[in-house]
Amino acid sequence: MISPLFTRTLPVVLGLGSLSILPAAGRAQGLVPDSQVRAINTARDAAINLNGGLGVYNPAKCMFETTKLTNPCLISNDQNGYVFRFLGGSPGWQETGAAPTVQTTIRISTDGRTVLQTDYNGVPQQ
Repeated sequence: MISPLFTRTLPVVLGLGSLSILPAAGRAQGLVPDSQVRAINTARDAAINLNGGLGVYNPAKCMFETTKLTNPCLISNDQNGYVFRFLGGSPGWQETGAAPTVQTTIRISTDGRTVLQTDYNGVPQQ
């Protein structure tokens, strides 16, 4: 027979124990400010719209990496907002090794919700 004390404490013990098996990415995500996650999403969506939609344009993979503190597409983050610079091209361009056809530099508000300025959206300059 199982002790009544055991049946009352088992769910609590199991619940606490399950916290230690969370994937590292889930725990690390808390390190990236919510405003930065919003900013990358706002910048990516703006570039997709500027360049004709997902049917004809895909931004660089780094624009989908919202959990990286050192995202290579983020070139500055200060009191003037977040600035992203990234390449893009036709769907699948990165996966197939095709050359990018567009470069975008865009500034997003410090709260990550608003496009403040598109500095460049044209032929890659790199």
